[in-house]
Order: sequence, then structure tokens, then C-alpha cells
Amino acid sequence: MPELPEVETIKRTIKEKLPGLTICGADIFLPKIIQRPSPEEFCRLVVDKKVLDVDRRGKYLLISLSRGLVLVVHLRMTGQLIYTATEEPRSRHTHLIFYLDNGHQLRYIDVRQFGRFWLVPEKDLQAVSGLKDLGVEPLSREFTLDFLAKGLKSRRTTLKSLLLEQTFIAGLGNIYSDEVLHRAGLHPSRTANTLTPPEVRALFEAIRTVLEEAISSRGTSVRDYVDGMGRAGTFQEKLRVYGQKGKPCTRCGRPIERLRSGNRSTYYCPGCQK
Repeated sequence: MPELPEVETIKRTIKEKLPGLTICGADIFLPKIIQRPSPEEFCRLVVDKKVLDVDRRGKYLLISLSRGLVLVVHLRMTGQLIYTATEEPRSRHTHLIFYLDNGHQLRYIDVRQFGRFWLVPEKDLQAVSGLKDLGVEPLSREFTLDFLAKGLKSRRTTLKSLLLEQTFIAGLGNIYSDEVLHRAGLHPSRTANTLTPPEVRALFEAIRTVLEEAISSRGTSVRDYVDGMGRAGTFQEKLRVYGQKGKPCTRCGRPIERLRSGNRSTYYCPGCQK
């Protein structure tokens, strides 16, 4: 699933293209991806709306339109939102096309078909499932060392589970929680409220550093992710633990191991993350 760095990269790439353009029409080829309103009403309302801005909240894209409307997009596991020329060949997994007044298109492509769209008045944004409950943005001013320390102190869950909890910190997923914990030298099964002040600081700094580095690399392309122009990211070349089972740790040389909990894998170094 695209995580904060990937969604932020998509936001930045399509923000270079979309603001000021008007949506002339839309074709929906997979109605179930439209959550609100009905697919018919969605197409009617989006026509003749100008794109004003593109933003991100957690793993959600927020595209502000004229007349007070906001297009909310959650890419889920394999969703791609790509700005492209009309003559570009269309993927067979293209489920939604927005036609733009400059002759280009914004296409939604999704192999697994889990992505979702909402078109709502700005005042109703909090009614979008999952959006209203998001926690703090980890690269914002609100995310401070004190905030993290207080949040950890009250939690008895594991660090990995807590980092994945979108109501606590918005945007982290499986890839970056593993990378953050390795960078901080913390075991993923460690109980959150047992961290010492130096360990809290190490976790705080690792969250910011890993996310900033991943954004600078335009995200991690290990499966389907591409940015808003269809280009792959490069952070997969810098992954230290995620997907690296059996490979030597870049810090201590011990082989990376994998834990499994349900359907989720966690990668860590048994030498650095005791």
C-alpha cells in the first residue's frame, strides 16, 4: 500500500499539473470505487469544476475543486493516479478517467480494485470514512518529542502495532515502520511504554529522517507504486530491513530476520534491535 512518502510524492507531482485546469468530463468503468455520492451524481458534479489545489492527509489525497467540493482519494494497495496525455495507451486496469481542458487526462489504475473515491463538500470532509480519525502528521510542527513521549507512555501495545495505528501517527505503514524501528535500534515487539527517554528521542528522529529520505527518493517502488507521472521511486534501493530477509544488516552484518503476525510480515535485525 502506498504510504506517506508515496502519497506525498503523488501529491507533489500532480500538483505541478492540475491546479488551474478544469475537468470537462469523467468516465467510471468500475462503479464500486465511488463511495460518495452515486457514480452518476459523481460524474455530474465533477464536470466543469476547476482544480484549485492538491493536498494530502495521512494516506489520503485531497483535490480541492471549485464550488467548495473536495475529491478525496485513497489508493489502498495498488492504486495509481496518473496525469497523462490522451494518446497514451490505456491500461486494462484503468477504472476512472477525468478529462481535462488542456487535452490531458487524470487516470485511476488499480489492479486489486481496493482504492476508493469520495466527492464531498469541504464542510463534510470529516464524514469521509477514516479521514476524521487520523492522528498527527509526523512531519508537521504538531509532531514533537513531547507528543511522542506522552503517546508512548500511555500505550501497552508493541511498537510495530503502534506505528501502524493511523489514529496515533498518520501515514506510516509496513515498509516505513520497519525501517524506522531499525534506524532507531528498537525491536518491533518491544512494548511502547517501556522506552527510555534516549530511546524515545531515537524513535522520534528516525521517524522524521526515514520519511524525509523516502520523500527525497520519490517513494519506494517494490510492487505497483508509481508517482503522478507514472515514474517509479528509488527508495527501494536504500531499504535496510524491509524485504531483506537473509541479507546482512548494513550496520552489524547479521542476517535480517522476519516475524509473521497474521498476514503481516515484520523485518528486523536481531543484532541491532534486541
